[in-house]
Amino acid sequence: MIAVPPLFSPIPPAIHPRYAAIEAHTTAWAEAHRIGSAELRQRLVRHEIGAFASRVIPLGCEEVVQTLADFVLWLFGLDDGVCEESSLGQRPGDLSGALHRLLRVAQAPEAPLWLDDPLANGLRDLRRRIDRWGTASQAARWVGCLREYAFSVVWEASHRSANTVPDLEDYTLMRLYDGATTVVFPLLEMAHGYELPQQERDHRAVRAAEEMASFVITWDNDIFSDHKERAGEGYYLNVLRVLEAEGLSHDKAMTAAIAQRDRVLCAFVRLVDHLAEVGSPQLRQYVGGLKSFVRGSQDWGISSIRYTTPDDPAGLPMVFSDTPTDDRPEPLGIDAIAWWWDVLPPAALPAGTLLPTQQPRRGGLIGAR
Repeated sequence: MIAVPPLFSPIPPAIHPRYAAIEAHTTAWAEAHRIGSAELRQRLVRHEIGAFASRVIPLGCEEVVQTLADFVLWLFGLDDGVCEESSLGQRPGDLSGALHRLLRVAQAPEAPLWLDDPLANGLRDLRRRIDRWGTASQAARWVGCLREYAFSVVWEASHRSANTVPDLEDYTLMRLYDGATTVVFPLLEMAHGYELPQQERDHRAVRAAEEMASFVITWDNDIFSDHKERAGEGYYLNVLRVLEAEGLSHDKAMTAAIAQRDRVLCAFVRLVDHLAEVGSPQLRQYVGGLKSFVRGSQDWGISSIRYTTPDDPAGLPMVFSDTPTDDRPEPLGIDAIAWWWDVLPPAALPAGTLLPTQQPRRGGLIGAR
């Protein structure tokens, strides 16, 4: 085992004041909807998923934070219980069919479909709550992001069935989706009762900020979960294994993965701070939510027994570092994400200066998509 050193994090921590009540409700919700097997539920309700949601959305509507907590538990019920621990996760075609049936429930919760399926019924309940707290376009985006997740885990199942490891390029691209980070993004808006203007949502810089957040969150998750996954008996896939397949030793893979997330995190903070300066009030709120999502995932990752594995300690850090191991301004050399650096403001750009692709317009950003 290689102990994980304190990771760089320049974002302050926070947690919703109602986190204990949210945690209790998620436990009750899992039991009421019979998410996963009894053994899996017993594991999941000990992972402090309510605290995770409360860290991701530390301020805002409690009911939306609760919806996020219940969704994450549902997602682990699907990901752990179906995609990883069942034989279905070894059969990409059959898994695709099962996931598309669930997607139909998310699209049409009023339809009397698969009423005896606990995962379908749990998803039906979640979609109805999304409709209550979100707009029609936010609900549609949530379903669309869930579809992205489903598509990516079928890709992962194809590697699991063949016991193969993708190259770093492919892994980076699919990891933006198979961590289900994008499914959380609409709830960041719902929790505060606003909707991001379309011209800002579609701006390349905003999309880059979202993808950077997904990258950091999933790289951190890979680093924190590596010990747990290696100790298991089944197939696992994370960035450390990908880097090792490309010729690095385990310790060098750890060093490389940390440097990659550090460089992206530095670029992310620089970009979102700029967007907060030049964007609408809604965009300012949204990029603040992205930062909370990144930091909340980090705090949960080093504290939840899902990753600390106290029976076989994982060697995770208890604190974070103020100093990155790599803050170079150049792209990482991964073609799928190299364009992120094209939208970064120059380092010396005065606060409030628009990006080169932008033109002044009341109400937010406008520019090339």
